[in-house]
Amino acid sequence: MRIRNALLAMTSMVALPSFAMASTITGPYIDMAGGYNLVQHQQFRQGNPGTSHGRGIGGNAHSGTGFNGYLSSGYGFGNGLRVEIEGTYNQTHITRLGGAFAAGGDSRKAHGKSEGWGAFTNVLYDIDLGMFGLNDVPVTPFVGIGAGYMWQRYRKVYNRSTGRPDPNFNNTQGGFAAQFIAGAAYDIPGVPGLALTTQYRFMGQTGSMSGVTSGRQYLHNNNENHGKGDRVSFNTRYTHQFLLGLRYAFNNAPPPPPPAPHVVVPPPAQAARTYLVFFDWDKSALTGRARDIVAQAAQASTHVQTTRIEVNGYTDNSAAHPGPRGEKYNMGLSLRRANSVKAELIRLGVPATAIDIHGYGDANPLVATGKNTREPQNRRVEIILK
Repeated sequence: MRIRNALLAMTSMVALPSFAMASTITGPYIDMAGGYNLVQHQQFRQGNPGTSHGRGIGGNAHSGTGFNGYLSSGYGFGNGLRVEIEGTYNQTHITRLGGAFAAGGDSRKAHGKSEGWGAFTNVLYDIDLGMFGLNDVPVTPFVGIGAGYMWQRYRKVYNRSTGRPDPNFNNTQGGFAAQFIAGAAYDIPGVPGLALTTQYRFMGQTGSMSGVTSGRQYLHNNNENHGKGDRVSFNTRYTHQFLLGLRYAFNNAPPPPPPAPHVVVPPPAQAARTYLVFFDWDKSALTGRARDIVAQAAQASTHVQTTRIEVNGYTDNSAAHPGPRGEKYNMGLSLRRANSVKAELIRLGVPATAIDIHGYGDANPLVATGKNTREPQNRRVEIILK
Protein backbone atom coordinates (compact mmCIF):
# COMPACT_ATOMS: atom_id res chain seq x y z
CA MET A 1 0.00 0.00 0.00
CA ARG A 2 2.81 2.41 0.88
CA ILE A 3 4.57 1.74 -2.42
CA ARG A 4 1.38 2.37 -4.39
CA ASN A 5 0.66 5.65 -2.56
CA ALA A 6 4.23 6.82 -3.02
CA LEU A 7 4.11 6.06 -6.75
CA LEU A 8 0.87 8.02 -7.06
CA ALA A 9 2.50 10.94 -5.27
CA MET A 10 5.45 10.84 -7.64
CA THR A 11 3.11 10.81 -10.64
CA SER A 12 1.37 13.90 -9.30
CA MET A 13 4.67 15.69 -8.84
CA VAL A 14 5.71 15.06 -12.43
CA ALA A 15 2.28 16.13 -13.74
CA LEU A 16 2.26 19.47 -11.92
CA PRO A 17 2.12 22.58 -14.15
CA SER A 18 5.60 23.95 -14.52
CA PHE A 19 7.06 27.34 -14.94
CA ALA A 20 8.79 27.18 -18.28
CA MET A 21 10.36 24.78 -20.70
CA ALA A 22 13.50 23.26 -19.19
CA SER A 23 16.53 23.76 -21.42
CA THR A 24 19.07 21.23 -22.62
CA ILE A 25 22.25 21.31 -20.53
CA THR A 26 25.56 22.09 -22.18
CA GLY A 27 28.58 22.06 -19.88
CA PRO A 28 28.99 21.44 -16.14
CA TYR A 29 26.16 21.39 -13.61
CA ILE A 30 25.47 20.44 -9.99
CA ASP A 31 22.38 18.68 -8.69
CA MET A 32 20.97 17.95 -5.25
CA ALA A 33 17.71 16.45 -4.01
CA GLY A 34 16.06 14.86 -1.01
CA GLY A 35 12.84 13.11 -0.23
CA TYR A 36 11.00 10.00 0.88
CA ASN A 37 12.76 6.64 1.12
CA LEU A 38 11.04 3.25 1.21
CA VAL A 39 13.00 -0.01 1.66
CA GLN A 40 11.32 -3.26 0.70
CA HIS A 41 11.21 -6.14 3.23
CA GLN A 42 14.71 -7.57 3.50
CA GLN A 43 15.71 -11.12 4.47
CA PHE A 44 18.73 -11.88 6.67
CA ARG A 45 20.23 -14.83 8.51
CA GLN A 46 22.35 -15.14 11.67
CA GLY A 47 24.67 -18.04 12.56
CA ASN A 48 28.25 -19.31 12.72
CA PRO A 49 29.20 -22.19 10.45
CA GLY A 50 31.81 -23.34 12.99
CA THR A 51 29.33 -23.85 15.86
CA SER A 52 26.15 -25.75 16.65
CA HIS A 53 24.34 -22.74 15.29
CA GLY A 54 25.94 -23.10 11.88
CA ARG A 55 22.61 -23.47 10.10
CA GLY A 56 21.62 -20.12 11.52
CA ILE A 57 18.23 -18.57 12.05
CA GLY A 58 16.37 -16.61 9.42
CA GLY A 59 14.01 -13.69 9.44
CA ASN A 60 13.10 -10.45 7.78
CA ALA A 61 12.93 -6.78 8.60
CA HIS A 62 9.98 -4.61 7.62
CA SER A 63 10.74 -0.95 7.03
CA GLY A 64 8.68 2.15 7.74
CA THR A 65 9.26 5.79 6.95
CA GLY A 66 12.66 7.02 5.89
CA PHE A 67 14.51 9.76 4.06
CA ASN A 68 17.21 9.99 1.42
CA GLY A 69 19.32 12.57 -0.35
CA TYR A 70 22.13 12.95 -2.84
CA LEU A 71 24.57 15.49 -4.23
CA SER A 72 25.96 15.12 -7.73
CA SER A 73 28.13 16.92 -10.25
CA GLY A 74 27.90 16.28 -13.95
CA TYR A 75 28.39 17.43 -17.50
CA GLY A 76 25.84 17.88 -20.30
CA PHE A 77 26.79 17.43 -23.95
CA GLY A 78 24.06 19.67 -25.38
CA ASN A 79 22.27 16.82 -27.19
CA GLY A 80 20.28 15.59 -24.18
CA LEU A 81 22.99 13.23 -22.90
CA ARG A 82 24.46 13.82 -19.42
CA VAL A 83 27.03 12.02 -17.23
CA GLU A 84 27.39 12.63 -13.50
CA ILE A 85 29.05 11.42 -10.28
CA GLU A 86 26.73 11.11 -7.28
CA GLY A 87 27.15 10.66 -3.55
CA THR A 88 24.02 9.33 -1.84
CA TYR A 89 22.64 8.41 1.57
CA ASN A 90 19.36 6.82 2.67
CA GLN A 91 17.90 5.70 5.98
CA THR A 92 14.74 4.01 7.14
CA HIS A 93 13.27 2.81 10.47
CA ILE A 94 12.68 -0.87 11.19
CA THR A 95 9.07 -1.28 12.30
CA ARG A 96 8.60 -5.04 12.41
CA LEU A 97 10.63 -8.26 12.54
CA GLY A 98 9.35 -11.43 10.94
CA GLY A 99 10.31 -15.09 10.85
CA ALA A 100 12.43 -16.59 13.65
CA PHE A 101 13.31 -13.17 15.04
CA ALA A 102 9.68 -12.57 15.98
CA ALA A 103 9.35 -15.85 17.90
CA GLY A 104 7.74 -15.43 21.31
CA GLY A 105 7.23 -11.72 20.93
CA ASP A 106 5.10 -9.08 19.30
CA SER A 107 6.67 -8.62 15.85
CA ARG A 108 5.08 -5.17 15.54
CA LYS A 109 7.29 -3.80 18.34
CA ALA A 110 10.63 -3.78 16.55
CA HIS A 111 13.35 -1.18 16.88
CA GLY A 112 16.30 -0.14 14.76
CA LYS A 113 17.51 1.66 11.69
CA SER A 114 18.65 0.56 8.25
CA GLU A 115 21.18 2.73 6.43
CA GLY A 116 22.80 2.80 3.03
CA TRP A 117 25.44 5.14 1.65
CA GLY A 118 27.79 5.16 -1.30
CA ALA A 119 28.56 6.60 -4.74
CA PHE A 120 27.25 6.15 -8.29
CA THR A 121 28.17 7.02 -11.83
CA ASN A 122 24.98 7.92 -13.70
CA VAL A 123 24.19 8.31 -17.41
CA LEU A 124 21.02 10.31 -18.13
CA TYR A 125 19.13 11.50 -21.18
CA ASP A 126 16.86 14.56 -21.41
CA ILE A 127 13.87 13.91 -23.70
CA ASP A 128 12.97 16.77 -26.03
CA LEU A 129 9.19 16.58 -26.36
CA GLY A 130 9.43 18.77 -29.44
CA MET A 131 10.51 15.64 -31.36
CA PHE A 132 6.98 14.36 -30.82
CA GLY A 133 5.27 17.59 -31.85
CA LEU A 134 4.70 18.71 -28.23
CA ASN A 135 6.45 22.06 -28.50
CA ASP A 136 4.13 23.78 -26.04
CA VAL A 137 4.48 21.23 -23.21
CA PRO A 138 6.50 23.07 -20.54
CA VAL A 139 8.48 20.10 -19.16
CA THR A 140 11.63 18.14 -20.01
CA PRO A 141 11.44 14.52 -18.85
CA PHE A 142 14.63 12.55 -18.31
CA VAL A 143 15.61 8.93 -17.72
CA GLY A 144 18.85 7.34 -16.63
CA ILE A 145 20.74 4.43 -15.12
CA GLY A 146 23.55 4.34 -12.60
CA ALA A 147 26.06 1.88 -11.16
CA GLY A 148 28.24 2.17 -8.07
CA TYR A 149 29.11 0.88 -4.63
CA MET A 150 26.95 1.03 -1.50
CA TRP A 151 27.46 0.16 2.14
CA GLN A 152 24.63 -1.23 4.25
CA ARG A 153 24.29 -1.23 8.03
CA TYR A 154 21.57 -2.18 10.46
CA ARG A 155 21.84 -0.44 13.84
CA LYS A 156 20.32 -1.63 17.17
CA VAL A 157 17.78 -3.91 15.62
CA TYR A 158 15.75 -5.95 18.14
CA ASN A 159 12.28 -7.03 19.13
CA ARG A 160 11.17 -4.81 21.98
CA SER A 161 8.91 -7.46 23.51
CA THR A 162 11.88 -9.77 24.23
CA GLY A 163 13.34 -7.26 26.64
CA ARG A 164 16.76 -7.63 25.08
CA PRO A 165 17.67 -4.15 23.79
CA ASP A 166 21.36 -4.72 23.15
CA PRO A 167 21.92 -6.38 19.78
CA ASN A 168 24.04 -4.58 17.14
CA PHE A 169 24.71 -5.60 13.57
CA ASN A 170 28.09 -3.94 13.12
CA ASN A 171 30.95 -4.16 10.61
CA THR A 172 28.49 -4.42 7.71
CA GLN A 173 30.27 -4.61 4.40
CA GLY A 174 29.44 -3.06 1.08
CA GLY A 175 28.68 -4.31 -2.38
CA PHE A 176 27.70 -3.45 -5.94
CA ALA A 177 24.57 -1.33 -6.47
CA ALA A 178 22.59 -0.12 -9.46
CA GLN A 179 19.70 2.28 -9.94
CA PHE A 180 17.06 3.36 -12.46
CA ILE A 181 16.10 7.05 -12.66
CA ALA A 182 13.01 8.74 -14.12
CA GLY A 183 12.02 12.36 -13.59
CA ALA A 184 11.29 15.77 -15.05
CA ALA A 185 12.87 19.24 -14.91
CA TYR A 186 11.26 22.70 -14.87
CA ASP A 187 13.18 25.97 -15.39
CA ILE A 188 12.72 28.58 -12.68
CA PRO A 189 11.75 31.93 -14.27
CA GLY A 190 14.21 34.76 -13.83
CA VAL A 191 17.12 32.54 -12.72
CA PRO A 192 18.99 31.24 -15.79
CA GLY A 193 20.40 27.77 -15.31
CA LEU A 194 18.33 26.92 -12.21
CA ALA A 195 15.73 24.17 -12.51
CA LEU A 196 13.35 22.34 -10.20
CA THR A 197 13.44 18.54 -10.52
CA THR A 198 11.09 15.75 -9.47
CA GLN A 199 12.30 12.13 -9.60
CA TYR A 200 11.63 8.50 -8.87
CA ARG A 201 14.61 6.18 -8.32
CA PHE A 202 14.70 2.43 -7.85
CA MET A 203 17.94 1.16 -6.29
CA GLY A 204 19.15 -2.39 -5.84
CA GLN A 205 22.08 -3.21 -3.53
CA THR A 206 23.52 -6.73 -3.85
CA GLY A 207 23.20 -9.23 -1.04
CA SER A 208 25.75 -11.64 0.49
CA MET A 209 26.84 -8.84 2.81
CA SER A 210 27.72 -9.98 6.29
CA GLY A 211 29.21 -8.79 9.51
CA VAL A 212 30.38 -10.20 12.82
CA THR A 213 28.03 -9.49 15.69
CA SER A 214 29.44 -7.63 18.68
CA GLY A 215 28.29 -9.02 21.99
CA ARG A 216 25.29 -11.25 22.56
CA GLN A 217 22.36 -11.20 20.15
CA TYR A 218 18.83 -11.63 21.49
CA LEU A 219 16.72 -11.21 18.38
CA HIS A 220 14.32 -13.95 19.45
CA ASN A 221 12.92 -15.28 22.70
CA ASN A 222 14.25 -18.82 22.83
CA ASN A 223 17.02 -18.12 25.40
CA GLU A 224 19.74 -19.20 22.95
CA ASN A 225 22.95 -17.24 23.18
CA HIS A 226 24.60 -16.44 19.91
CA GLY A 227 27.97 -15.06 20.88
CA LYS A 228 30.87 -13.41 19.20
CA GLY A 229 31.74 -14.78 15.83
CA ASP A 230 28.17 -15.20 14.65
CA ARG A 231 27.64 -14.00 11.10
CA VAL A 232 24.74 -11.90 9.87
CA SER A 233 24.09 -12.07 6.11
CA PHE A 234 21.57 -10.06 4.14
CA ASN A 235 19.86 -10.50 0.81
CA THR A 236 19.53 -7.77 -1.86
CA ARG A 237 18.26 -4.46 -0.52
CA TYR A 238 15.71 -2.76 -2.79
CA THR A 239 14.94 0.90 -2.22
CA HIS A 240 12.25 3.18 -3.73
CA GLN A 241 13.09 6.90 -3.61
CA PHE A 242 10.86 9.90 -4.33
CA LEU A 243 12.82 13.13 -4.59
CA LEU A 244 12.40 16.88 -5.02
CA GLY A 245 15.52 18.85 -5.88
CA LEU A 246 17.34 21.71 -7.56
CA ARG A 247 19.78 21.64 -10.44
CA TYR A 248 22.06 24.44 -11.60
CA ALA A 249 23.81 24.54 -14.99
CA PHE A 250 26.77 26.88 -15.22
CA ASN A 251 26.82 27.47 -18.98
CA ASN A 252 23.35 28.95 -19.02
CA ALA A 253 23.70 31.73 -21.55
CA PRO A 254 20.73 31.48 -23.91
CA PRO A 255 21.60 30.50 -27.48
CA PRO A 256 21.74 33.35 -29.96
CA PRO A 257 18.41 34.00 -31.59
CA PRO A 258 18.09 32.73 -35.15
CA PRO A 259 18.57 35.39 -37.81
CA ALA A 260 15.39 37.16 -38.70
CA PRO A 261 14.02 35.94 -42.01
CA HIS A 262 14.52 38.38 -44.87
CA VAL A 263 11.11 39.73 -45.70
CA VAL A 264 10.64 41.87 -48.76
CA VAL A 265 8.16 44.53 -47.77
CA PRO A 266 6.21 45.70 -50.78
CA PRO A 267 6.02 49.47 -51.16
CA PRO A 268 2.80 51.02 -49.98
CA ALA A 269 0.15 51.22 -52.63
CA GLN A 270 0.06 54.58 -54.30
CA ALA A 271 -3.26 56.25 -54.71
CA ALA A 272 -4.18 56.71 -58.36
CA ARG A 273 -3.56 60.25 -59.61
CA THR A 274 -5.92 61.81 -62.16
CA TYR A 275 -5.34 64.76 -64.50
CA LEU A 276 -8.19 66.43 -66.46
CA VAL A 277 -7.62 67.85 -69.95
CA PHE A 278 -10.52 69.96 -71.38
CA PHE A 279 -11.41 70.56 -75.03
CA ASP A 280 -13.35 73.10 -77.07
CA TRP A 281 -16.74 72.10 -78.44
CA ASP A 282 -16.54 69.55 -81.23
CA LYS A 283 -12.68 69.74 -81.17
CA SER A 284 -9.98 67.14 -80.44
CA ALA A 285 -6.95 69.41 -80.72
CA LEU A 286 -5.05 70.29 -77.53
CA THR A 287 -5.13 73.88 -76.32
CA GLY A 288 -2.13 75.49 -74.66
CA ARG A 289 -3.61 74.88 -71.24
CA ALA A 290 -4.34 71.27 -72.18
CA ARG A 291 -0.70 70.75 -73.19
CA ASP A 292 0.43 72.05 -69.76
CA ILE A 293 -1.81 69.51 -67.99
CA VAL A 294 -0.52 66.65 -70.16
CA ALA A 295 3.07 67.73 -69.39
CA GLN A 296 2.34 67.59 -65.64
CA ALA A 297 0.98 64.07 -66.02
CA ALA A 298 4.00 62.97 -68.07
CA GLN A 299 6.42 64.35 -65.47
CA ALA A 300 4.51 62.75 -62.58
CA SER A 301 4.66 59.36 -64.26
CA THR A 302 8.46 59.44 -63.98
CA HIS A 303 8.47 60.28 -60.24
CA VAL A 304 5.65 58.05 -59.03
CA GLN A 305 5.75 54.27 -59.39
CA THR A 306 3.41 53.78 -62.33
CA THR A 307 2.48 50.49 -63.94
CA ARG A 308 -0.20 51.74 -66.32
CA ILE A 309 -1.57 55.06 -67.65
CA GLU A 310 -5.21 55.17 -68.64
CA VAL A 311 -6.35 57.88 -71.06
CA ASN A 312 -10.17 58.07 -71.19
CA GLY A 313 -11.96 60.46 -73.59
CA TYR A 314 -15.45 62.01 -73.12
CA THR A 315 -17.87 64.50 -74.74
CA ASP A 316 -20.87 66.44 -73.56
CA ASN A 317 -24.34 65.32 -74.66
CA SER A 318 -24.61 67.86 -77.45
CA ALA A 319 -23.66 66.66 -80.90
CA ALA A 320 -22.92 68.17 -84.26
CA HIS A 321 -25.26 65.56 -85.71
CA PRO A 322 -28.48 64.81 -83.78
CA GLY A 323 -30.10 61.43 -83.28
CA PRO A 324 -28.45 58.01 -83.32
CA ARG A 325 -25.87 59.37 -85.68
CA GLY A 326 -24.88 61.90 -82.99
CA GLU A 327 -24.21 59.19 -80.38
CA LYS A 328 -21.89 57.44 -82.81
CA TYR A 329 -20.24 60.73 -83.64
CA ASN A 330 -19.62 61.56 -79.94
CA MET A 331 -18.10 58.13 -79.38
CA GLY A 332 -15.64 58.74 -82.20
CA LEU A 333 -14.91 62.29 -80.96
CA SER A 334 -14.08 61.03 -77.45
CA LEU A 335 -11.66 58.47 -78.89
CA ARG A 336 -9.97 61.14 -81.07
CA ARG A 337 -9.48 63.32 -77.99
CA ALA A 338 -7.88 60.34 -76.13
CA ASN A 339 -5.53 59.73 -79.06
CA SER A 340 -4.49 63.39 -79.04
CA VAL A 341 -3.48 63.14 -75.39
CA LYS A 342 -1.66 59.83 -75.99
CA ALA A 343 0.34 61.36 -78.83
CA GLU A 344 1.40 64.26 -76.58
CA LEU A 345 2.43 61.87 -73.77
CA ILE A 346 4.56 59.88 -76.20
CA ARG A 347 6.14 63.08 -77.49
CA LEU A 348 7.05 63.91 -73.87
CA GLY A 349 8.81 60.56 -73.41
CA VAL A 350 6.12 58.26 -71.98
CA PRO A 351 6.39 54.74 -73.50
CA ALA A 352 3.47 53.97 -75.82
CA THR A 353 3.21 50.46 -74.31
CA ALA A 354 2.32 51.97 -70.93
CA ILE A 355 -0.70 53.89 -72.28
CA ASP A 356 -4.23 52.48 -72.64
CA ILE A 357 -6.86 54.63 -74.41
CA HIS A 358 -10.65 54.42 -74.26
CA GLY A 359 -13.52 56.50 -75.70
CA TYR A 360 -16.80 56.68 -73.76
CA GLY A 361 -18.74 59.34 -75.70
CA ASP A 362 -21.13 61.34 -73.48
CA ALA A 363 -21.26 58.64 -70.76
CA ASN A 364 -20.13 59.41 -67.20
CA PRO A 365 -20.42 63.22 -67.24
CA LEU A 366 -18.72 65.28 -64.55
CA VAL A 367 -21.72 67.63 -64.50
CA ALA A 368 -25.26 66.38 -64.92
CA THR A 369 -27.16 68.36 -67.58
CA GLY A 370 -30.27 68.27 -69.66
CA LYS A 371 -30.30 66.85 -73.17
CA ASN A 372 -28.33 68.52 -75.95
CA THR A 373 -26.41 70.76 -73.50
CA ARG A 374 -22.95 72.07 -74.17
CA GLU A 375 -21.01 71.64 -70.91
CA PRO A 376 -17.24 72.44 -71.00
CA GLN A 377 -16.38 70.19 -68.01
CA ASN A 378 -17.86 67.18 -69.75
CA ARG A 379 -15.68 67.72 -72.85
CA ARG A 380 -12.58 66.18 -71.34
CA VAL A 381 -9.90 63.48 -71.24
CA GLU A 382 -8.97 61.88 -67.92
CA ILE A 383 -5.31 60.84 -67.50
CA ILE A 384 -5.14 58.27 -64.68
CA LEU A 385 -1.73 57.16 -63.38
CA LYS A 386 -1.92 53.66 -61.85
